[in-house]
Amino acid sequence: MSDLSTPLAVGEQAPQFTLADARGQQVSLSDYAGKNVVVYFYPKAATPGCTTEACDFRDNLNSLRSAGYEVVGISPDEGEALVSFTEAESLNFPLLSDPDFAVATAYGSFGEKEFNGKKFNGTLRSTVVVDGEGRVTHAEYNVAADGHVSRLREQLGA
Repeated sequence: MSDLSTPLAVGEQAPQFTLADARGQQVSLSDYAGKNVVVYFYPKAATPGCTTEACDFRDNLNSLRSAGYEVVGISPDEGEALVSFTEAESLNFPLLSDPDFAVATAYGSFGEKEFNGKKFNGTLRSTVVVDGEGRVTHAEYNVAADGHVSRLREQLGA
């Protein structure tokens, strides 16, 4: 197993990234300069926990935006899976493809997991909030999908 990536700390500069969205358009963290953005990492599109979390972000996007936050989801899924997931769940924020785990690793969201008794490395469910200056204002790792968005809203005052 490879080494776990190092979690980001509040106050650190968030690593820059540019990834393809569901339609193949390039989206960069710098596109959100001057805005607060919730960057959340999830393991796999259309799985039960990831669907719960994505739909919670979808259903709470207006209140997050009213409080000054945009939302971006990142997973190792490729474009076709992201398109299907976005359409099936009527998602209203961009999902980005990180197939080589480079951004997940840079954000501390890559590490050892266990599923059905098997250990492997992959994307860890986590959320990093970045302010308009590109600094981390909130970082939460190994979060549970259920209730995560409502807890996050509370912490952000959204």
